[in-house]
Amino acid sequence: MTQLIKRASAEARAFGSKRQDKLDKQDKKQAKRLKRERGDDLDRDLDDAPRIDVPRKPRFAPVTFSEEGGVRFLHFGTEWVQGAMRLKKPNHIELEYAQQMMAWLLFIETPKRIVQLGLGSAALTKFAHAFLKRAKVEAVELNPSVVIAARTMFELPNDDARLTVHEQDAWDFVNDRANHGTIGALQIDVYDATARGPVLDSTSFYRACRACLTAPAGVVTVNLFGDHPSFVLNMKRLNEAFDGRVIALPEVHDGNRIAIAFAGPELDIPYAQLEKRAKLIEKELKLPARQWVKGLAISAGADDVTSFSI
Repeated sequence: MTQLIKRASAEARAFGSKRQDKLDKQDKKQAKRLKRERGDDLDRDLDDAPRIDVPRKPRFAPVTFSEEGGVRFLHFGTEWVQGAMRLKKPNHIELEYAQQMMAWLLFIETPKRIVQLGLGSAALTKFAHAFLKRAKVEAVELNPSVVIAARTMFELPNDDARLTVHEQDAWDFVNDRANHGTIGALQIDVYDATARGPVLDSTSFYRACRACLTAPAGVVTVNLFGDHPSFVLNMKRLNEAFDGRVIALPEVHDGNRIAIAFAGPELDIPYAQLEKRAKLIEKELKLPARQWVKGLAISAGADDVTSFSI
């Protein structure tokens, strides 16, 4: 990949350097204080311990870019790709795992409200806004530099009657009762610069996400890393929050796996019906939906089964 292109302008427009230095010092003091308070015994394995969610003090990594083969990539100061856009097709979803985040289309019609937690390069937000005209499309992004980058480097339109970008913590958004029962499709891609796992991954977070879904049915898709310990942990917590109604598509490039979680009545859909729906999605939206159906069958172990049940 070509050398990263640093865009100091996007960062500077969101934060002054003095303010960022102050935040860095505050983070260091907070980390030292917490270490003194919790003691060495709590540094051991906590996977099975109760988890208390507290407000996070964000520390934002620099927003950087690279380009290769007509594709612009978003980074957070590292080599990890946080999003991409083909320059000649700005509303196209370039990355396969990001395309899979739209797999909820197999199960529900275009809902009134689609929400993306974690804006990234705005690929999903732009796609839904451009092609799913019946929906109000929203994105929730904590880092104002990412919002600026999406607008200036990835052709995200300005807010309008159908598009809203919230500069807000996703934790606060899903716990706002005003959002409960209002979202048909919720797409979660909340990673920091290290990309070691979602920054929000507790059972309580996923339960709040479930509470946001509409009745009688809603779907959540989550971007996970299949070859990282965080995958097992997130699948465990998703299953706790969604009563076991979770399935993960097979791994794609760079280890990404998309988990799909369901709320509402139990499903028992013939694969032939899903194939028919997938062909329509491919025709109308140019997304590889039949590959999603194959992935569902593989993950469900459906060699001798004619229906997808969950």
